Amino acid sequence: MSGTLVLVRHGQSDWNLKNLFTGWRDVDLTEKGHAEAKAAGEKLKARGLKFDIAFTSALIRAQKTCQHILDAVGQSNLKTVKNLALNERDYGDLSGLDKDDARAKWGEEQVHVWRRSYDVPPPNGESLKDTGARVWPYYLHDMQPHVLRGETVLVAAHGNSLRALIMALDGLTGEEIVKLELGTGVPVVYRLNADSTVASKEVLG
Repeated sequence: MSGTLVLVRHGQSDWNLKNLFTGWRDVDLTEKGHAEAKAAGEKLKARGLKFDIAFTSALIRAQKTCQHILDAVGQSNLKTVKNLALNERDYGDLSGLDKDDARAKWGEEQVHVWRRSYDVPPPNGESLKDTGARVWPYYLHDMQPHVLRGETVLVAAHGNSLRALIMALDGLTGEEIVKLELGTGVPVVYRLNADSTVASKEVLG
């Protein structure tokens, strides 16, 4: 018996639009972000997907994306678990800074390393590896058991927390995962085998 795991990065946030490092700052969706989240729900509804449980982060942009999707599939009141284990990567001292200003302060090369390396964190922040260290145990303990019981699970979270999950699911290296771009509001549908391996993966772009 295989289950289904649907991953969705939140719709465009206000700080995505303004080119700011967001991290754990609790920033809302833009109008476009709301529309992207609703469109994600419509794509999943068109596939006839119904969920048994939903998981999201402690941040409003992911929570609202999750709710838009559940509204679209007709499951507005579905049990939804919120946990900071699924929060975006903490950008530390970069949080709230314009990306161009950060490059001016620390240099283009250094900022690129912080953004695109697997295990080098920005000052007082997290690397992608650090983000994975909280995402992976949470997935194994709280989310995967539902999927392995044959349930359909929705996860609405963030670019880096979902990258960490995809890294584990797809068996990617640190080098490979940092090159992976996740579109806002684009569902990624995994079907898992009973032994937790991936049977299929589809990106509903």
